[in-house]
Amino acid sequence: MTIARVYLVAGELSGDILGAGLMRELKARHPGVEFRGIGGPRMIAEGIDSRFPLETLSVMGLVEVLKHLPGLVRVRRTLRQDALDWRPDIVIGIDAPDFNLGLERQLREAGLTTAHYVSPSVWAWRQGRVKGIARSVDAMLTFLPFEAAFYVRHRVPVAFVGHPLADELPLVNDRGEAREALGLPARGVPDAAPLLAVLPGSRANEIRFLGATFLDAAERLCREREALRVVIPAATPARRAELEGLLEGREALRERVILIDGQSREAMVASDAVLLASGTAALEAMLCHRAMVVAYRMAPMTHWLAKRLVKTEWISLPNLIAREALVPELIQDDASPEGIAAELAALLDDAEARHALEARFAAMHEGLQRDASRRAVDAVEALVARRALPASVAPEALEEGT
Repeated sequence: MTIARVYLVAGELSGDILGAGLMRELKARHPGVEFRGIGGPRMIAEGIDSRFPLETLSVMGLVEVLKHLPGLVRVRRTLRQDALDWRPDIVIGIDAPDFNLGLERQLREAGLTTAHYVSPSVWAWRQGRVKGIARSVDAMLTFLPFEAAFYVRHRVPVAFVGHPLADELPLVNDRGEAREALGLPARGVPDAAPLLAVLPGSRANEIRFLGATFLDAAERLCREREALRVVIPAATPARRAELEGLLEGREALRERVILIDGQSREAMVASDAVLLASGTAALEAMLCHRAMVVAYRMAPMTHWLAKRLVKTEWISLPNLIAREALVPELIQDDASPEGIAAELAALLDDAEARHALEARFAAMHEGLQRDASRRAVDAVEALVARRALPASVAPEALEEGT
């Protein structure tokens, strides 16, 4: 069986990275395969004929989506006709579920084979969407085992491929080496200090709701612990400027904070504990094997709605993957400087508990390290050949707890 044509639609930079990995693996197995759809710089470098710029689908927020809706409808209509004219062996939507699932449904109804790479958070809220997903895709390709289990329960064909981040990050890391890379003394040498990494988020709204609170918590800890140092990675120049403004006038932090550009993974590996907002950063901290406290605040109305819509017991990916409360989660009013500082103090004061958590995270990391691009292509080949999904990616092949 040879795959000759693959239609890929990515909606943002993270999807571009995933799509490029898929394309490399497909080219290795099927020399001469052609790609078309929407991709960014990495996918274009791998050979996709991108019909629109990647940024076309990068619209976030209700107002922004409504404003761009007529244009997005035209793009979907154009891609639908383009795919039908080209007749690919398979259509793969990469993330961007609000756009891609509708396109996939139209193309599947027209007789094309479809798959979706990266499950939307249907397991957490608006679970009724799974019925639409079942009509849109021949298979869902998921990163995480609890996502796959959700689709099994709802009888939607699913392949658990593992998480690309788990493949990318090493199973063994060196705290001392990371500290030296950041210009900090390694732990265990004279003048080495305990290190707290603080990641308030990469979006302006996250800095707005969390920035001052996180710095207040760090300031309290610094007053109580003379040796403590704090490293804060700024995701973008705009976030750095906002953080610099928040740091003004905080004398207790002036000599203790190292503000760096990017390098969030290095900061997490270098640290003894991490304070962060919920989201992918919590997964990264887990894959860096570091103890953490997750805190999140949002607009009051958003929180009111979320409490009524979200169906999960936890919000952080480490807890969702483990199916237990490994990581403290402080949400809304509980995410106070006092509450956050107390949880972090407990972690910083208990080296045995931190080391046990690091070992647990390393084991969880190993369970997710599955060579995701290879396994995704295993599933794609089965779909194109109209075979059952291979046992290697079937959720029921997972061992309990992975």
